[in-house]
Amino acid sequence: MGKSKKHFIIEDLLISDAGSEGICVGKYDGQVVFVSNVVPGDIINAEVYKKKHSYYMARPLEIKVYSPQRATPLCEHFGVCGGCKWQNMQYDSQLRYKQKQVFDNFSRIGKFDFPALSPILSSENIYAYRNKMEYTFSDKRWLSIEEMENKELFNLNGLGFHLSGMYDKVLDIHYCHLHTRMGNEIRNAIKSFAIQNGLSFYNARNHEGLLRNLIIRHSVCGDLMVIVVFAYKDKYLSMLMDYIKVNFPQITSLMYAINDKLNDSLSDVCVQLYAGKAYMIEQMEELLFKVSPQAFYQTNASQALKLYQTARAFAKIEPHHIVYDLYTGTGTIALFVARHAQKVIAVEYVASAVENAKENARLNHIDNAHFFVGDMAKIFTDEFIQQNGHPHVIITDPPRNGMHPEVIAQILKIKPHRIVYVSCNPATQARDIALMNPLYQAKAIQPVDMFPQTHHVENVCLLELRATL
Repeated sequence: MGKSKKHFIIEDLLISDAGSEGICVGKYDGQVVFVSNVVPGDIINAEVYKKKHSYYMARPLEIKVYSPQRATPLCEHFGVCGGCKWQNMQYDSQLRYKQKQVFDNFSRIGKFDFPALSPILSSENIYAYRNKMEYTFSDKRWLSIEEMENKELFNLNGLGFHLSGMYDKVLDIHYCHLHTRMGNEIRNAIKSFAIQNGLSFYNARNHEGLLRNLIIRHSVCGDLMVIVVFAYKDKYLSMLMDYIKVNFPQITSLMYAINDKLNDSLSDVCVQLYAGKAYMIEQMEELLFKVSPQAFYQTNASQALKLYQTARAFAKIEPHHIVYDLYTGTGTIALFVARHAQKVIAVEYVASAVENAKENARLNHIDNAHFFVGDMAKIFTDEFIQQNGHPHVIITDPPRNGMHPEVIAQILKIKPHRIVYVSCNPATQARDIALMNPLYQAKAIQPVDMFPQTHHVENVCLLELRATL
């Protein structure tokens, strides 16, 4: 082991596990060592760059023994982008560690009795599965060491993804393997046209420049939506939009937005139709969904179907049942189960999402799904339940930070027979279930891989009211 004042080297470090946030772990001198861009089973020399009381942060210097779990990353941006941290890991190993992530969270955080996990539902497509990609224009792209050493002039404009800790720089993407080939072609063509015609790329520090963001979405029905976000109106706006319209006739919804705010959020920005129709059509089983430019829809459509089928199966809905769908979003789950129930009561905080849900209910001729806008902790009251009926089943799909304690308290108060908890964060899911454990027993657990090549995992848990209550 070599040492210096600022860092030291750990030799022959065995990477033993995959930890949270896609970072792998080893052990040294009784301390946990977190290392990125390695795979469990690797033996490496690592440079420690941060030392805390109970752990080290390190970067790999040399891989001395390669793990049998390794895979060759397809992406030229791997190791810099950070979006697909497990692309160097074989897919069956990715699934194993995702399943372990759910088990560990339920064991260590939840600390309640739970049944054996069902095998994680794998994704048929492990690349090109994302139906929505968001890119950022920047006049300060990330430069490689070779580029920084190059004394010749080069173009600093980039269109790609923000790098961690660098809000004003993007990694210029040549080809993203999570996106479709057509999506990559559209992005690269727009970037080339903008550079060739002198359109300015946005500077996030000075808040200058014309081009800010590019969003590309597609549906299983073949619709293709492209949204270009400008910082202000300019004569070049129509030039670029006309270029896209002429060169990519496959686009069914061509749109633009003017965002002169200091942040990139589009939730409060008006998106304008330039050509085509103002929405996409998605399909799930026999249901059709209108997806507006700002509407949420699961980014892996085929896996979303498995997720919702699992939730519906766990719910065991009967024709006389009243079902509550908490944190309904655009109402996808509510509409997915409505035809099996007497009625569905769905609640969501975002007003525009509820409007989308209502429109999709009309589109599918579903009249027993009722949508309400409001803060879940404030709207989910005794009076609300008295007005809408006592739920036999609650389906809840909260954001990453889980359910509000007041929502959990109300669920425990009204005691529905069955709860189906869908989560994109098994840690907060385990925390919430632990609070409900005195009254509810975990009966079934189904992880679902929605995001291959990443550490993220969705999980569905069935809770049933304990028989003695």
